[in-house]
Amino acid sequence: MKRREFIAGVFSVAATTGVAAQPAPKARRLAIFSLSESTSLMVERSENRYYRALFTELRRLGHVVGENLILERYGRENNTSGPAALVREVVRNQPDVIYVVGFGASLFKSETTTVPIVALTGDPLAQALIQSLARPGGNITGVSVDTGPSIHGKRIALLREVFPSLAKLAYLTIRLQWDTIQGPAVRATSEITRLPIASLLLDLPTSDAGYRGAISRASSEGANAIMVGDGPDVLVNRALIVDLIERTRLPAMYPFREFVELGGLMAYSFDLVELNKRVANDIDAILRGANPGEIPYYQASKFELSINLKTAKALDLAVPKSLLASADQVFE
Repeated sequence: MKRREFIAGVFSVAATTGVAAQPAPKARRLAIFSLSESTSLMVERSENRYYRALFTELRRLGHVVGENLILERYGRENNTSGPAALVREVVRNQPDVIYVVGFGASLFKSETTTVPIVALTGDPLAQALIQSLARPGGNITGVSVDTGPSIHGKRIALLREVFPSLAKLAYLTIRLQWDTIQGPAVRATSEITRLPIASLLLDLPTSDAGYRGAISRASSEGANAIMVGDGPDVLVNRALIVDLIERTRLPAMYPFREFVELGGLMAYSFDLVELNKRVANDIDAILRGANPGEIPYYQASKFELSINLKTAKALDLAVPKSLLASADQVFE
């Protein structure tokens, strides 16, 4: 063998060996935290279309569970020692990024200033999670479903179009959400609209009996209509809630179209598919090295109106043609 060929062969083997010896890219760890949802929902082929949207977008961005992304799930069944203890466990495991769904972001803010967090929350400014929407600061960014009192006012106005006799409204929600973010906004709306509000509050973990007791109090509180607050717990329990409210014969405004598909009267909802896609992009940016404090906190701007005409007829309510024309989904 010629000397030149021998040397070239040696370099070729060395180069090939060097390439083969390169370590595989390290898989990154994503933790999902939701106190109200089962971990069985937090998967790519979830029955929940919002989680499906999240994982589909993550895959499009190059993050595939089981390949280069390790998924750690903390759900309702893990909340055995209280929310604070579960938050400490998540932080102690030091994932690369934490996705917090609904209540819990404030607990993480108290527990860590270093682990990156993407949150799906109500108004983050009212909760003192961030410094500003444009530049959150710290280790938290995300998307907000809450536009302040205006969304509650819009829901009340839409309900009044279908039910002009609305005199007192019962508001069904989780106590923690009422105490931290929803309560102040709903009370502000109550003052503006001069509509009395009766709060129907539930503690976590919720139960069928808890929902039955809360909804049964609506009429005894003197309310002649119900509004359901948004949040993962009510979405999980939507079939039960729609059934219980149907038995009261009270008109109701819901936070998600899924309630209307099941027979609820109407919903004015933010687009959770869009918001979860934005969450995926925030997660992607952080995994690529971005500082969460410099990623703008997005506020929902797209909303959709859903109406169930069969339910309206059963309640002897006439839906104005103008309202039907503006609806995004009409179920008959």
